[in-house]
Amino acid sequence: MTYVVTTNCQDCRFTDCVTVCPVDCFHGDGRMLYIDPDECIDCGACVPECPVEAIFAEDDVPESEQQWTAINAEKAPQLPVVNEKGDALPGADERKKALGFA
Repeated sequence: MTYVVTTNCQDCRFTDCVTVCPVDCFHGDGRMLYIDPDECIDCGACVPECPVEAIFAEDDVPESEQQWTAINAEKAPQLPVVNEKGDALPGADERKKALGFA
């Protein structure tokens, strides 16, 4: 089982999750982060760190978000590794509030 980044990460890209990851499984583009399932060691340390609850264990991804399992597997290996905390995207705090997170 791997972990999967889903819709809530789009246009936020908070990087709290990458700081606790013991391996380099997070990759990112201009909109969000992705987890490489071949690199993820299934520790789950990233899940509680995500301020918008965008990360799920593969078996727990909501049905409406299932497409993200394949998207993470496809995109992550093609993108640069993100393993240091960086600034969230402009507007991320507003999106976080709109998603219902304080």
